[in-house]
Amino acid sequence: MFKAAALVALALACLGSGCSGQEENPANRGRPHFEAGVRFLDIGSSRIAYYRRGIGRPLLMMTGTGSTMSEWDPALIRLLARENRLILFDYPGIGLSSGRGPGSFGSIADEVASFIDHLGLKRPDVLGWSMGGFVAQQLAIRHPGKLHRLVLAGTNPGGNRAVLGPRWVQQIDSHAKSDRAALKLLYPMNRRGRLEGRRFLGRLVRSSESGEIPADFRVREESRARQVGAEDGWLKGNRNWHRLGELSIPALVTGGRSDLTTPPGNARRLASRIPRARLQLFNGAHAFLFSARHGFTQALRNFFD
Repeated sequence: MFKAAALVALALACLGSGCSGQEENPANRGRPHFEAGVRFLDIGSSRIAYYRRGIGRPLLMMTGTGSTMSEWDPALIRLLARENRLILFDYPGIGLSSGRGPGSFGSIADEVASFIDHLGLKRPDVLGWSMGGFVAQQLAIRHPGKLHRLVLAGTNPGGNRAVLGPRWVQQIDSHAKSDRAALKLLYPMNRRGRLEGRRFLGRLVRSSESGEIPADFRVREESRARQVGAEDGWLKGNRNWHRLGELSIPALVTGGRSDLTTPPGNARRLASRIPRARLQLFNGAHAFLFSARHGFTQALRNFFD
């Protein structure tokens, strides 16, 4: 699954040299500016870094492999925060969070369940993107009483039911050394996709410089490697797939029609396995929820109503 270590290196380079891309909505200029206040919560041997944004029902957001809470597209965050109280956090051992980091997605889900309890959240909605979708599935299976509704984005069910992308995509996904190669997994490999990728990087840079998102882009190689190792285990067994049939909470499964990292067949399989799940596909690649953010936000609004 996508990890942003190489992508973030490119964003950090932009902090020094500047990135192209215009602010998408000039009407937002002059409005009160949000500044992220990072907080810390001690859970066992880990110290979890997080911040909140918005009003409304709580929505816990879980990102992908080797990624931090700062790597969600700020434009998507602004849209979601209009009607949701977002909780964004770093997994143990990732970014600003301390700890070694668990070696399986089930154990990460257990830590997230404790995080929910320590924050005093009453059955929040949960959005899991990419590897975050693995954690979200395990959270729903292992702690069904902890969450209200489940949203899965660009993820797979594990085991031999997972639909993998081409081998060259898997190589970039697991061992990306090129910043621009990592971007190819997020956006379509055409002129428009490249432009969207540059604009996304520009938003990350501007938002981290202004304090709208934390400047939280450093990921230790050991922690990233543990998450990649957990992905190997995820693909070796079908227990997660079988237990998805036990879920009773409302679920929305989403995917990108052009996603090579997590092909849309995964979303179809997940939606067919989770009882009464809704399925919605969007134009775009692995970052479809960024590039199609208005449609994605509307889909969540319709699902949450």
